[in-house]
Amino acid sequence: MTLHHGRAPLNWAQKTIKRLLDFCLALLGLVALSPVFAIIAIAMKLQGNGPVFFRQVRIGYKGRPFVIFKFRTMSSVVEEEGPRLVAQCDSTTSTPLEQLLRNHHLDELPQLWNVVRGDMSFVGPRPERKYFIDKIMEHTDRYPLIYQVRPGLTSEATIYNGYTDTMEKMLRRMEMDIHYMQHWSLWMDFSIVVKTVLKIISGKTF
Repeated sequence: MTLHHGRAPLNWAQKTIKRLLDFCLALLGLVALSPVFAIIAIAMKLQGNGPVFFRQVRIGYKGRPFVIFKFRTMSSVVEEEGPRLVAQCDSTTSTPLEQLLRNHHLDELPQLWNVVRGDMSFVGPRPERKYFIDKIMEHTDRYPLIYQVRPGLTSEATIYNGYTDTMEKMLRRMEMDIHYMQHWSLWMDFSIVVKTVLKIISGKTF
């Protein structure tokens, strides 16, 4: 399955440039933000509410599963009755620190390691669990188009569509991700990263 107009999302040279930039910037980010990681990890340990990191299997580039890393922001009992589109992060399931991390997407910072490893890119479709991909595939057969690029830390859909807490939002996110792939450029990636950082710095939730 290919994108509309028979055009591959990125050619070999573009993929190489994007990957090199991802690796170098993610490695630099891990080093520069290491004090922030340490402060968050210590604070989470001191609150004694569970492990620092959350791990979950997602589906990524070429449909391959990988383990995504986050700072843990809610109790492990939240999904005892089954997977949720977005598990509610509030005072009933999370501490104030965990809510802060989740509301401002700071829980995503450990995914810089996923970028270094090559599991992810800075910008690209957000990776989903197979359980929900199967649900999406009940509505459309277009989702596998997303497997043609690495999933990302952020995306246009992340900024403008927010957390996908309904199937309608998941389908809208998929279409936005396909649009991104059809119109990809380094400038677009740069613009999305800047918009994401500015939203985080401004304290806006999204």
